[in-house]
Amino acid sequence: MYQNPANAYNSMQKETLSGRELEASVLTRAGLMLKQVQENWNEPDRDAKLLESIKFNQKIWSFFQAELSDPENPLPKNLRQDILNLSLFVDKRLFEVLAHPDKEKLDIIIDIDFNIAAGLRTTPH
Repeated sequence: MYQNPANAYNSMQKETLSGRELEASVLTRAGLMLKQVQENWNEPDRDAKLLESIKFNQKIWSFFQAELSDPENPLPKNLRQDILNLSLFVDKRLFEVLAHPDKEKLDIIIDIDFNIAAGLRTTPH
């Protein structure tokens, strides 16, 4: 009967956010997940949380890759290509972190997640 408040909020947020706002929100969450792992690097559950945050990031960037590869995508071709190239860089870095965990390697991915999210929150002209 009663929904968990966090689940209720997430459901409401999904219903009220535009596509850009939703993408920004998801990217912010992804960056925050990585940042939390980075800030708690020496915790005993680090490996599990690192894997969870990397998988979450990979899902988001895979979704972007699929959307940007669609010929019907309305973004200009050069912008789509730039974001696809960025997504390949993110993929490569995520695999590097999986293979050789190092909290400093997360900096660039966190920055990319937050910066793309910030860009999505700006009003297009």
